[in-house]
Amino acid sequence: MKYIYVTGGVVSGLGKGVTASSMGVLLKSLGLRITSIKVDPYLNVDAGTMSPYEHGEVFVLDDGGEVDLDLGNYERFIGITLTKDHNITTGKIFQAVIEKEREGAFLGKTVQVVPHLTDAIQDWIERVAHIPVDGSGQTPDVCIIELGGTVGDIESGPFLEALRQFQFRHKAHDVCSVHVSLVPVLGVVGEQKTKPTQHSVQVLRSVGISPNFLACRSKEPLEESTKEKLALFCHVPPTHVMNLSDVSNIWHVPLVMRDQGVHKAICEQLQITPPHALDIERWEERALRWDSLQDTVTIAVIGKYTGLTDSYLSVMKSLQHAAIAANRKLKITWVEASDLEEPMKETSLQKYQTAWKAVEDCDGILVPGGFGGRGTEGKAACCKYARETKKPFFGICLGMQVACIEFARNVLGMEGANSTEIDPATPHPVVVFMPEGSTTHMGGTMRLGSRRTFLQEAQCLSALLYQKMEYIDERHRHRYEVNPEMIHLFEEKGFKFVGKDETGRRMEIIELKGHPFYVACQFHPEYKSRPGKPSALFLGLILAASKQLHHYMSGYESEA
Repeated sequence: MKYIYVTGGVVSGLGKGVTASSMGVLLKSLGLRITSIKVDPYLNVDAGTMSPYEHGEVFVLDDGGEVDLDLGNYERFIGITLTKDHNITTGKIFQAVIEKEREGAFLGKTVQVVPHLTDAIQDWIERVAHIPVDGSGQTPDVCIIELGGTVGDIESGPFLEALRQFQFRHKAHDVCSVHVSLVPVLGVVGEQKTKPTQHSVQVLRSVGISPNFLACRSKEPLEESTKEKLALFCHVPPTHVMNLSDVSNIWHVPLVMRDQGVHKAICEQLQITPPHALDIERWEERALRWDSLQDTVTIAVIGKYTGLTDSYLSVMKSLQHAAIAANRKLKITWVEASDLEEPMKETSLQKYQTAWKAVEDCDGILVPGGFGGRGTEGKAACCKYARETKKPFFGICLGMQVACIEFARNVLGMEGANSTEIDPATPHPVVVFMPEGSTTHMGGTMRLGSRRTFLQEAQCLSALLYQKMEYIDERHRHRYEVNPEMIHLFEEKGFKFVGKDETGRRMEIIELKGHPFYVACQFHPEYKSRPGKPSALFLGLILAASKQLHHYMSGYESEA
């Protein structure tokens, strides 16, 4: 087993996750089996209880783990399926050590950060690194470990110490370190400054980890003199200074690394003989095609966290995957759901009008998941607009629940219909609390992870898009669900529940008959979308929005 550490310096948000994922793409393209671990030094046990404004979206894994969004980058880029144990947090480590202490496992010793906590971290990494993640059942060859935050942070101290010690559990050529840093250009002089990186490397070396590679982020490509200076003062060979300047889309990052021979340098450093030569042509074709697309498709995303687009990172990526498959240049219009509500007319008429103009001008509407009542009336108004104007519509999780509430109110005549999450006293509870959920504990108490959905009609739109006739497996994250007692009322009016769970009482997919594309699902298909394999329902939305769905369907039906 070979290990690659990825640390960050100077400022956070430099793209350590993309750097780690891109190295994974290169090594996988050489025929190696890759796995990834993300270390988050916060005290939360997992990312599930954090607001998207705090930490971006919560990514959900097959096993129900609510984890950092970087694990989504790893899965998408490298094409692997990770587990919740691939996301290590301070909270998880402390919890594990304290539980052992309570059981008496330390035989009366004083339990300390060193060695007990650092040993627990090392043992965790060693155990998780050997879990097969690519579907082959075989142990990975290389484990890429990304340490969140910035070197020098108080909270990352125990992890850096654990990684320092970890080097000595293995041979020198089995572990290497990549440090991601910033090379800024200051003022009118326009000189690339190396001092922030020098200081950052100094801090890393002071805790006993000497980086073998520098991944330097900059706006423009590094000048040769800058690279030489970095190599000299940071004690790395010039060939180990990666220049990751800004690119048109992140799919170019592995290609930029390839052009600098990063894959060869890493294999040399770790003494790896790859199974075959680099095979990255399909990845390159996709990256170049994305830049050259001309025909635009505009999707309005109606959300409540639109101030931070990382809140909907997987949704954004899934739209990109679908758009490139449909040969369309994607334009996303972010619409704050509360701006679509009637009270906004009084507060700010301009905001209200701008929001509705964006909805009217788009080619398709997407209402993603979320929690709580804020913005739900705006989402419901949007569902009504899409339903009545026949505009392509796709709802996810809360988006499906709101579509059901809107239909109950305006078609079934149930005045005041709502979700018991938003209005516990609603006369028509269209969406109700799940029986096995918890109202007192928030962490990990939802219906989480991969669940099977059985398709009720072999020729429904969803079955044709998935190219499956019986069932599909998708990831869930919800506490509330459509009230099964009301289903017959919806279906009488053409609001069909074409996907249900194995009991037939949990509603998973809806389709509105007579509408070109009005589809919503209780699960989150965005978590399993991949660059070369877009999610079926996202692809359906993009095809419908770009008026290609009928052609696509007729082609598939004729094949069938």
